Amino acid sequence: MQHLCLINNTNFKTKQMKNYTILMIIATIATGLNATAQIQKGNILIGGNLANVNLGLNGSKIISAEITPKIAWFIQDNIALGGYIDLGIETAKNSGTTTSYGIGALGRYYAGKEKEVIKHSRFFAEATVGLGGVNVSDADNTNGLNISAGPGFAYFITPNIGLEVLLKYNALVGLGSAPYQGNLNASFGFQIYLPGKSTARRVQNDMQ
Repeated sequence: MQHLCLINNTNFKTKQMKNYTILMIIATIATGLNATAQIQKGNILIGGNLANVNLGLNGSKIISAEITPKIAWFIQDNIALGGYIDLGIETAKNSGTTTSYGIGALGRYYAGKEKEVIKHSRFFAEATVGLGGVNVSDADNTNGLNISAGPGFAYFITPNIGLEVLLKYNALVGLGSAPYQGNLNASFGFQIYLPGKSTARRVQNDMQ
């Protein structure tokens, strides 16, 4: 009986050591990422932006929102390529409903170095090209080529999470009762910067 207790106690301590080792590795990687750029080659960007938010709380009885999930890979330091999906809706009492959609490719370029701008922040430019549409019930509709471009600013609240504001001009050219639609759009969002394999290997080498 005593021998069995010793075995169980040994197994428990072994599991504790394994869990402790895993936690130490995670903590070390997180610390290592503080010293590496979030926007370096091999890293991954996942997040989204939110725009045109109106929940009808000011008595206007208009409800609208537009959300744009994104994912991109840094093919070079400061340069990321990926894709996006855009979904939006606007509805009002005694009025038509506007729905918008889009899907396509995006590119980002982050300018400057951390020492050249506000600490823990980056200016960037984003451009997208894809297919999209804006459809208004009983009104003008446009569906076709969707192009947008504009500047943005990202502030990193942690080494891996950035809050951002983005100002872009959106142009939609195609078929429908209105062959062209354009607008200037400001959006807010967040992005998560995940380390790629190259970053993980670099941190692992630093640990040795």
